[in-house]
Amino acid sequence: MVLSFCRLGRHFVHRPTTKDAKELNLPLLRIALCISCIFAGSAAASATAFTMKRGLNLEMWTTWPKPERWDEDAVLDNFPEWRHGTGPGNLERIRTAGFDFVRMPVDPAIFLEDASEKRVTTLIVQTLRTVGMLHKAGLKVIVDFHSIPSDSRKIDTNRILADDALFTRYVQMVGRLGRALSDTDPGLTAFEPFNEPVIDCDPTLAPRWPAMLKQLHSAARDAAPSHTLILSGGCWSSAYGLEKVDPSTIADDNVIWTFHSYEPYVLTHQGADWTGDSMSYVEALPYPPDLLGEKAFEERLAAIRKTIEVKAPRERREEMLIGFNEMAGGVSTYGEVLAALNEPFDKAATWGKTHNIPPERILLGEFGMIRREYQKKFRMPSEWRASYLKDVTEAAHKRGFPWAVWSWGGAFGITLDDKQRVLDPVILKGLGLK
Repeated sequence: MVLSFCRLGRHFVHRPTTKDAKELNLPLLRIALCISCIFAGSAAASATAFTMKRGLNLEMWTTWPKPERWDEDAVLDNFPEWRHGTGPGNLERIRTAGFDFVRMPVDPAIFLEDASEKRVTTLIVQTLRTVGMLHKAGLKVIVDFHSIPSDSRKIDTNRILADDALFTRYVQMVGRLGRALSDTDPGLTAFEPFNEPVIDCDPTLAPRWPAMLKQLHSAARDAAPSHTLILSGGCWSSAYGLEKVDPSTIADDNVIWTFHSYEPYVLTHQGADWTGDSMSYVEALPYPPDLLGEKAFEERLAAIRKTIEVKAPRERREEMLIGFNEMAGGVSTYGEVLAALNEPFDKAATWGKTHNIPPERILLGEFGMIRREYQKKFRMPSEWRASYLKDVTEAAHKRGFPWAVWSWGGAFGITLDDKQRVLDPVILKGLGLK
């Protein structure tokens, strides 16, 4: 799930038998076989075991208990967490709505933090069981080893990327989970070994992610030789990060490359307290911004600036105002918004053409607009969100990219009620689904 980086995007054949051979002219046969090999190789260059079009991210944990409860049967038997209270009917409705695949976040912290062999074995069993449930519902699955940045966890994205020993353990766990997934159908299951690496956003520093990506790819590929792997660039899996990756260093045609986009960030992350910036004071900005008239939008921006001046911590007010003004600048009209929204798509498309990666192998792995921040009153109208999602999916379709919206439930959820799991019909229409 994207956090506070997002604003960088704007400033960022028949095989003959022996008997057949005796009956055929051998020189001609050799030529025919050579031609056959050429065409077979060409097809393999653009084909992956796993294909998809329209997907849904299953949400992250929101009430996951603290580590002291991670070995309780009641916790482990409902892994991943969203399975609690979820039945086959809920999953089948995802497929009926028109989604053909889901991206399933799996928390690596619980595999790594003081984890016993019993716990790891149970988690793998439950992950495979969940994949089976989704397959039974008619859905393909990307198993997404999905770490997050956190101030309170011992194991989080920042620590994994900064600690060589911990990263080595993480890579080993990627191999172990990959070996388990290798028993699943490669046409129905893909594996994403890392979510949103929070490095390589500073263009003045030497990139670290490409070397780490090669280690992750090697571990995952050795473990699951037939399965499609989902790989990204650095800097929060952004299109900017994807530009910094040379796919020839991976040299694997059974890879789908992914990028995430939530542009314009000031509109998609309204009220998000966990970003650590001024977004916690932002609400009620419509989409498109001139929906209620340009004057009304500017008045709302002024009101938000006033709120920051009054409510933000005194020592951070100036910083937050500068950050907010940077994010809000240049998105006051629909045309400006569409330009910002399309920029990462253009980057990804250009990167694909440069490296001969066909568009069906470039996945928009996350996008969305916040519904309501936890514990806050303001709820983004479904019509605003649907308009945004329509523009994003049209940008993806225009370039031939498959996509996966964030997310089923939670702050960015596309349901009316997370307990009943009823999909919002207005949102589905915006996504071009039933």
